[in-house]
Amino acid sequence: MAPSTVFVEPDNLLTPKEKNKLRKPVVEKMRRDRINSSIEQLKLLLEKEFQRHQPNSKLEKADILEMTVSYLKQQSQLQMKRSFHKSAQFDFREGYSRCLQEAFHFLSLHKVRTETQTKLLSHFQK
Repeated sequence: MAPSTVFVEPDNLLTPKEKNKLRKPVVEKMRRDRINSSIEQLKLLLEKEFQRHQPNSKLEKADILEMTVSYLKQQSQLQMKRSFHKSAQFDFREGYSRCLQEAFHFLSLHKVRTETQTKLLSHFQK
C-alpha cells in the first residue's frame, strides 16, 4: 500500500466553521476520555463493593454507574440514621438533665431531709 499524504491548510487559511469542524472530534474525544477515566476511578474506589454484589463478572460502564449511585444512596441513608440516633440521644440527655435539675430544685425547697429524699438524691447522683 502506497503512503498517502494529507494536505492540511495552515490555520490562517481556514474559516472559523472549518476550524470548528476540525476541532470538534478532538474535543469530543477528550470529553469521552474524561468520562472513561472517571468511571475507571469509581470502579477502583468501589472495587470491594462491586465484588460483593457481582463477583467474577466484567462490569460495563452503565453497571459501574448504577452500582455507584446505589452505594451512595445506601451510605446517605446510613448517615441519616446515625445523625437521627445521635439527635435522639442528645434529646434524651437534655431532657434527663432538665428533669434532674427540676427534681433537685423541688427537693431543695424542703429543708427537712427525709430518708426518701436522701436516697433519691443519692440515686440521681449516680
